[in-house]
Amino acid sequence: MPPTRARTATFGLFALNGFLLGMWVVNIPTIKDRTGVDQADLGLFLLVLGAMAWIGMQLAGPAIDRLGSRPVVTTAAVALALSLPGPALATSGTQLVLALAVVGFFNGIVDVAQNAQAVVVERAYGRPIMSAFHAFFSLGGLIASILGGSLIALDVDLRVTLGVAAAVGVVAALSLRSSLVAAPAPEPDAAPRTRAPWTSRVLLLGLLAFALLLGEGVAYDWSTVHLRDSLGSSETIAAFAYGAFSITMTAVRLVADRVVAAWGPAVYVSRAALVGAVGLLGAALAPNAALAIAAWAVFGIGLAGCVPQFFSAAGNVDASASGTYLARVTSMGYLGLLAGPSLIGLLTNWVSLTTAFALPIVGCLAAGLLAPRALAPQETSRT
Repeated sequence: MPPTRARTATFGLFALNGFLLGMWVVNIPTIKDRTGVDQADLGLFLLVLGAMAWIGMQLAGPAIDRLGSRPVVTTAAVALALSLPGPALATSGTQLVLALAVVGFFNGIVDVAQNAQAVVVERAYGRPIMSAFHAFFSLGGLIASILGGSLIALDVDLRVTLGVAAAVGVVAALSLRSSLVAAPAPEPDAAPRTRAPWTSRVLLLGLLAFALLLGEGVAYDWSTVHLRDSLGSSETIAAFAYGAFSITMTAVRLVADRVVAAWGPAVYVSRAALVGAVGLLGAALAPNAALAIAAWAVFGIGLAGCVPQFFSAAGNVDASASGTYLARVTSMGYLGLLAGPSLIGLLTNWVSLTTAFALPIVGCLAAGLLAPRALAPQETSRT
């Protein structure tokens, strides 16, 4: 019998993660002003956030192998929620970078552990449901966009906003724990695990996940800044760019599993990644906020269902090492999500923000062209 409660709880985990990160994203312009940092400094700070997330991911893998994903993801989600008010309390660049380091570390653990839980639940169901889990991450970001933008419009103190969000996060994480799948008991006299070798296929899956999640990270960390600083929009209007991206990401991910079943993952990613490239190019060239918001929405349509296909493929490379390979591809992908956007900030030292968007556009094009090579074996290896 499929673990329905575990599936629902895992939906909740992804939504909570998206909500907590979204509440940080929509308030980036305000935090940027409060701490007096410029775009280049912000890019460097996001690099620290990404580096700490990568460290958290490396620690998450062994912890999940020993304890299972349930206690790891619960503990990390609580810690992530408690760290959320840190950026709001920062009044200088030094304080902000320290706060972001803590947020990044615990979010890295959550990223790996929630995907590990999703793989366990998907296996029990025996059919593709990974995109749907990621849809709830987008849904959480959408809720944060609407709520965060509204609170900005009402001039609610940022410290109050993120403090209440943190409390909600702690309660939600603890409430979901009992419904998650626990780690299976170890088999008696089981042979010790050997380290799975890196393969060219796993490396390619990880690099393509990095490229597309870098683009996704651009939407999270730079869409609001793009509208406010490049197009002169208000902070309230700027929040709608991230909201539009989140809406389309959520909607497409809810139906992506069915489209993948009809087209196959390779064809799906080839087409969808090219749509993403067109969307981001449109945002970079948009002359006003309305067209930019529409372009960010198209970008979301393109990216929505791509990365879950890489995660699914990684889990099917070798059944005896599916967890290890999933962790590797997840780590490489989310390094792009969390650390990649810092490259945009660094590029703004020499070019405009919109010109810097060429980097994720090229990443989308590369993913579209190389997807058949990366994903074709997945179709023949499933049983």
